Amino acid sequence: MAEFSAHTVKSFDEDIAQLRAVITRMGGLCESQISDAVDALVNRNVEAAAVIVENDKRLDALEAEAEALAVRIIALRAPMADDLREIVAALKIAGVMERIGDYAKNIAKRASVVAQAQPIAPAVIIPEMARAVVGIIRDTLDAFVDRDAAKASAILQRDQQVDEFYNSLFRSLLTFMMENPHYITPSTHLLFVAKNLERIGDHATSVAEMVYFTATGQRPAERPKNDFTSTIYAPQ
Repeated sequence: MAEFSAHTVKSFDEDIAQLRAVITRMGGLCESQISDAVDALVNRNVEAAAVIVENDKRLDALEAEAEALAVRIIALRAPMADDLREIVAALKIAGVMERIGDYAKNIAKRASVVAQAQPIAPAVIIPEMARAVVGIIRDTLDAFVDRDAAKASAILQRDQQVDEFYNSLFRSLLTFMMENPHYITPSTHLLFVAKNLERIGDHATSVAEMVYFTATGQRPAERPKNDFTSTIYAPQ
């Protein structure tokens, strides 16, 4: 874990701590939005899904708060080096968290359509995939608060697990649709849900890259992307 040095002006430390707290709140809300959206989808709870869609406004408000804080700190404190990197990273992370919230909202919106069809067997992979991306978000935000480069670096490898879930679910749903054409509509919605979760994993991992850069001043090595869906059932 990186050691923090106290600033000459105590209020500077308080401003930074407040900005970290807003980002942490955004991360916690993203975690609950994703988990609740998938629960609503699996349990076919249309009312709960509507609440999740409405709660997205809270993430929008927190993003605006983080932006205002970051701009104020830059304007009043003229931060340098490590401090400036952290503030800029926080500004970017707030935008990413808001985008992750949009993906969770999109999952919730599809719950009403999926609820009208009979349960689809391959959907059992979705909760596991959701738990994986929520874990990445949680650990990434911990690394951000601690400025822990080692933890951020370890997180970068975990996106491959999310890709594997996505590839498996894509393959299963495609096979299911070919065998059960009358389930094409709900299966297609589940494909979009899987893609939303895969994109959440990508965004969460990009936050880990920002955390690593903030702590070290260096860019992490480019990570491989294991999306093989374009080659599945491709025309010969």
